[in-house]
Amino acid sequence: MTTLGVIGLGRIGAFHTETLSNLAGVDGLVVTDERPDVVAAVAAKHGAKPVYSVEQLLDSGIDGVVVAAATPAHADLTLAAVAKGLPTFCEKPIAAGAAESARVAEVIARSGVPVQVGYQRRFDAAFAAAKRAVDNGSLGTLHTVRSTTMDPAPPPFDYLAGSGGIFRDCAVHDFDALCWITGQRAVEVYATGSVQGDPRFNEIDDVDTAVVVVTFENGTLGVVSAARYNARGYDCRLEVHGFDDSVVAGWDQGVPVRNTDPHNTFPEGPAHHFFMDRFTDAFRAELAAFVDVTKGSATTGATVADAVQVAWIAEAATESLHRHAPVRIEEVQAR
Repeated sequence: MTTLGVIGLGRIGAFHTETLSNLAGVDGLVVTDERPDVVAAVAAKHGAKPVYSVEQLLDSGIDGVVVAAATPAHADLTLAAVAKGLPTFCEKPIAAGAAESARVAEVIARSGVPVQVGYQRRFDAAFAAAKRAVDNGSLGTLHTVRSTTMDPAPPPFDYLAGSGGIFRDCAVHDFDALCWITGQRAVEVYATGSVQGDPRFNEIDDVDTAVVVVTFENGTLGVVSAARYNARGYDCRLEVHGFDDSVVAGWDQGVPVRNTDPHNTFPEGPAHHFFMDRFTDAFRAELAAFVDVTKGSATTGATVADAVQVAWIAEAATESLHRHAPVRIEEVQAR
């Protein structure tokens, strides 16, 4: 019997609460948020126990914690849960910046408490199959991995202002996918970007469109394309190219592209509208894996160490964008 606490009931927190409420092995939920009316509404909808502070939730006899609050709160909330000895699932990122992520990781490592980080693409069936193809050697030497993330529209600007920018908020999923798929360490990053939509992106020192080239230790090149404007829908695709074979993930009937080949009807739609409908099954599998963690199983999702590696790539990408030059990972780590 497992009872979980959910901290933060915004878009992703409410979504996770709904997923957990229908998940085998979860027998009870305790939820909290800074907004009492939201706590009451979500609790009533999903049959959860409402509490009105993080302290109450952590002392409520739960078996694990899901941290889904705003990014700036992730580090403190995760460490508070870990201090109570509670297995914790933290939505990405574990902290606002790479240096803080590394410090948080050190504390977690000393605690011995398991922490899983929310990079759900690892649990998508197609992404997982691509990973198996790499691991079994059928692709041969990897030369290029391409990862695409395009949102149908930008998130609200009050969210974007505190998100850390397109690399820390959006492209981190691509960075994690690249590191996980290749099994290699990133050594250098070159990033470029532009503002072609809402000029307020300039005001928050961000871009709405970006491309990143990541060089890995064995020479494999990762190419990331991220954009905040893709009116046809939510586009998330992966291409993995080796000397012997190539595989793709995300090229399903819902991929939001218009094929101009008059002799080919693929894709037939409907297009994926948002990341929640594109990755519904992956989120479910990810949270099911965390339930297993609370029962003593090893973490099969992204670890804190994985999240730190991704944070350094995002840090280097942000610096590269501003410097208009490649940035080595060891440069940003040395500061």
